[in-house]
This record gives sequence, C-alpha cells and structure tokens, in this order.
Amino acid sequence: MITITATIPLTGPPAWAVLERQLFDLMDQSVHPFLERYTRPDGSLIGGEEINGSEDDFYESFYNWPLLYLLGGGDHLLELGARQWNAVTRQLTRMGRVHKEYVRRDDQFHQAESDIYFYLLCLADPNRSEHLERAQRFAGLYMNEDSDALNYDPAHKIIRSPYNGSDGPDMSMSEGRSYSYSPGMARYGLPHYDLPGITQIEDLKDSMLAQRMGAAMNQRMSRGDVVANLAVTSLVTNAYLLTGEDKYRDWVLEYTDAWIERARQNDGLLPDNVGLSGQVGEYIDGNWYGGLYGWTWPHGFYNIQMAALVAAANAYLLTQDVSYLDLPRIQMDRMVARGEIRDVRQEHMSLGEHWLGQFSALGEQHDTFLVPYRYGDAGWFDYQPMSPIYPVSLWNLSMASEDWERIEEIRQASGYDWRAVFSFHSKEDAGHEQPWVRFLAGDNATYPEEILGASYHQVCRRLDLIRGDEEATTHRDPHRWQQTNPVTTEALIQLTLGAPQLIYNGGLLMSRLRYFDFNRKRPGLPKDVAALVETLEANRTVVRLVNLSPLETREVVVQGGAFGEHHFTDVQYAHRTSEYPGGIAAYAAPPIAEETRTASIDSNRLRVVLPPATEITLDLGTACFVNQPSAAFPW
Repeated sequence: MITITATIPLTGPPAWAVLERQLFDLMDQSVHPFLERYTRPDGSLIGGEEINGSEDDFYESFYNWPLLYLLGGGDHLLELGARQWNAVTRQLTRMGRVHKEYVRRDDQFHQAESDIYFYLLCLADPNRSEHLERAQRFAGLYMNEDSDALNYDPAHKIIRSPYNGSDGPDMSMSEGRSYSYSPGMARYGLPHYDLPGITQIEDLKDSMLAQRMGAAMNQRMSRGDVVANLAVTSLVTNAYLLTGEDKYRDWVLEYTDAWIERARQNDGLLPDNVGLSGQVGEYIDGNWYGGLYGWTWPHGFYNIQMAALVAAANAYLLTQDVSYLDLPRIQMDRMVARGEIRDVRQEHMSLGEHWLGQFSALGEQHDTFLVPYRYGDAGWFDYQPMSPIYPVSLWNLSMASEDWERIEEIRQASGYDWRAVFSFHSKEDAGHEQPWVRFLAGDNATYPEEILGASYHQVCRRLDLIRGDEEATTHRDPHRWQQTNPVTTEALIQLTLGAPQLIYNGGLLMSRLRYFDFNRKRPGLPKDVAALVETLEANRTVVRLVNLSPLETREVVVQGGAFGEHHFTDVQYAHRTSEYPGGIAAYAAPPIAEETRTASIDSNRLRVVLPPATEITLDLGTACFVNQPSAAFPW
C-alpha cells in the first residue's frame, strides 16, 4: 500500500467540507434523543408488544446507524447499532415472531428491508464472531443446512414459498383467512381481478367477498417461488464476503441463473411466480404475472426491479461477469419503451408519495414521463415516474455508456430541472439521484452544499418531531420509529463514496470508494476529514480530501469499493513546489506553485497522509469489479 502525502495548504475551508463534518457531528448526537424517547433501558422499543406491524418495522428504526459509523460517524454508533439489533431480536423472540434470531416466516420484500441492517453491521465490524456465526447460520436457512428450515428445492432451483424464514417455507398463508378492505391497502388495488363479484377494492368491505379473496390468495400466493425471493441472494452473498467459502457463491449463482433463464423464456421479462414443480404460472392459470409482490399486486415494477438489481449486483460482484446486469437492464428498458408523457394529476399512483422530489421540481407543470408499474389481465397499468434509483444504480454498477444514455433519455423526457434539490427524507433515504448525477455531469456545481444543507435540515426536523411527540409511548403506529429516526446517509454516500443509496429492499452497499482511519484502525473517514467524489467514469475516479484540523495530522486509507472489488492502477495529484507558509515577517503567504505528479498503485488501496489544514485531489485510474470481494479490513 503506497503512501501519498498532501502538500497543498488549505487556504480556506470549502463550504461543502465544513457542512459535511457538521452533518457527521449532528447525527452522532441525534441518536441519543431518539433512544431516550422510544426505547427502554434494554434497548427494546416501547410499546412494540402492542403494535401489529411487520418484524421489519422494528429493525428499520436503526438500520443505518452502523452505516453512519462505517462512513466516519462516532465510535458509539458501532456498539449502539449492535445493541439495538440484539434488543429488537430479543423483543421479537419474546413476541414469538423471531426464532433462532431470524424471522419465522415473512415475504422477502419486507424481510429484506430489515436484513440490510444486519449486512451493514457485518460490513462495519466483520471480525465480530457473533456476526460471522449469524451470517453463516442465516445463509444456511436457504441452503438446507438447517433441518428445521428446508426453504430451498435444489432440484427445481426454487425457494419453496413466498413466505419463508427460520421455520421453513409456510405454504398455508393462514388457512381460512380473509382479505378485507383497509384504507392503507386500498390504494394498491385488488390482489386478483378475476374473482366473481369483486371488481373494485370497495367490494372487500363485504365479509363473504373478503373471504373469497383470501381463499384465492392462499391458493395462488402461498406455494412456490416468487421473484421477491431474489433478495435472499444478499443474505448468502454476505456470508461469502465474511468467509470466502465457495459454497455461498455457488448458491447465489445457481439461484440467480435459474431466474435469468425463466426471464429468457418469457421474452426477457421476469415472471413473478413459479410452482413447486418448477413451472411458471402453475397456480395462476399459467400466467407469468399475479404472484405475491409481483407484477399485479401490490407494487409491480417497484419491487421487481429492486429484486433484479440486488441479484444482478451480487452475481456481478462475485463473478466479475458484467452480463448479469442485463437482467435489470432488460426490465427497465421494457418499462421505458412503454413510457408516455402524462398529466400526473390524472393518474392513480399506488406509490404517489414516493415521487415528492419529482413533483416538487415540476412546479406548475404537470406533464411528465411516466411508465407502467403493473400488469394484469387487462394489460399494463399504474403509470408512475421512473424511480431514479433504478437507472442510476445500474449505471453505478456498469459505468456503461448505454446506461448513462438511458438516464439522459429519462431526464430529457421528464420535463423538469434535475438540478433542483428539495429537502425530504423518504423511507428508503433516497430520491436525490437526479441532482447528484447532474453534479457528476458538471452541470450542478452547488449540489454538495445544497444536499448537505437539506440533510442537516431533515435531521433537525426529525429531532423536533421527537421532542414534540406526545404519543411516543402510547402510539400504535409500526412506522413511527423509522419516520423519526434522525440518521440520514444518502448525501454522505453520494459525496464521500461516489455511489447512490443502497437498494433498500435487500441491497448490499455498492460504492466506488470506502475509507478507513489508518491510525485508529477503524472504518470511516478520520475526524476532521471530509471527502468529495467529483468524477466517476468507467476507468477513473476523482476524489478530493480535506483535513479541516489546523492542529492534527490525519491518515486515511482509500479503498476501491466497499468490498475491495475495484483496483487502482495509478494516481495523479498536485504537489506543492513553492515555499509555505513563507517568512515570519511577511504579511501574507507566498503564491502557491504546484506540479502534477503520477504514482503507480497497482492495488485496491492507498494511504493518504493529510498534515494539518491540507487538501489533496486524487485522480485515480480505476478498474472496476476485478478483485474478489471481501468484507475484511486492510490490516
């Protein structure tokens, strides 16, 4: 690992660097009011036993605390992150909903949302023995290594049920259940549209019709595999990243390849359901659509593209075979090809609240580019904006010109200014991809300051919500905790790591860079150090590092990729050739003169020494996805 020392003096602290460190400091402290308001001394969530929410709602309340730590947040976040994961797991175990520290049974659309918490804990502290043991045990639930949880059928390469977990596949979906009308689910429409007497969601207010729908859902959605189960590939990939054992890689590729073949046989589109015999549409009249969390209900392309991106990214990470990215690419191209310019006021959007940034940017204009998210017997429906996380995440992985061109095609069709930054914090902690890619394109110079300011505002807003929450101990809202969690990491991931937010439903952190504090032997940027990735190209990464401390030298290890999967070939940087700070009697420092130096790296890491009040811009030759990935630290 070569060492480069910064020599350019910091003549004035960049606004973005000051804001970045202020955001770190604010969020470091913000977790304490949250814990005081919503948790007991043992870390369990107050009132959780009385709340009828999914298991993931408990874990999601803390999922990004270890992420903030590995970016450079305070030491306390590592232990608090582990403490809260353990506390929630114990609480849910007492409630009978978790067994062997993993959910008894759930769909992977939801379970994957809580699994990202565990993946980030492992990445932040891969040497912790309990993380390693759990990672292997959790992966074993889907590799038939636990006789109580035979979730996988290796003959047909399927997970046996949409509902799975530590109790194995659940093929009953609660016999005799009904699916009654509720305001919250009404916006998603009907799970099935071909049942006698049920033509609209309001029909389910009739108890007999609700039972009819429940029976149909049990028949069609309880057995066999569904596309949302592709999120399990992250659970198994995580075990590989900690152990390096080939059996985990082999399982991920076997399972992903099986779904790719099903998509190939369906003209490229992923089918959403597979029967226990291995046949697509076995329980839904031969239809490739209609499975749980599939094309028809409830979210369609929204969750299918998440699953496709997650599985493809994992397979690409493990094999360096870029062709895996064709899986999400084809799904997206098919939706974009069906896109239309429509008036958003005239559309029923099942996920309308997700597009706050786009709608705010539209202003008084109402026509924009929408794509269909769902498919049923009557064809394509539910037109909504293309979620920016999908094309940007694909480009982040591939760096292919065709994927950047797709982003540009969507931008030009959208009809609004992609440079605009609006302060909001979505459930996925995402949604600001458009102004970020315009910054990378050289068309949004003030984006770093604007997104850091917007993030600072959101933390302060949530702290105000916490202080004013008079129902903190009496509410029965399973989403209350995640809606008041004050930690937001989207801006820091974009600016410091050079990546979009991770895919919320099961995605691993896929980034261009990662940092380690060399002196303290821990992950993240050292204290006082700020980073800004200014350029991302297929073979090039430009990052600016600033040491805001006028007193202390900081040393940072810059790594290619979250898992060391990228390789640095060489680096260009400016080296000061003039005297500094000049003579004691001089009223001002002499002008700075510098020269460009080049050094060979040939490694996935380099060490940068930042003397007090210095900065350096590293222009790194980069070969992406060429190394076998690992969660291991540099030492």
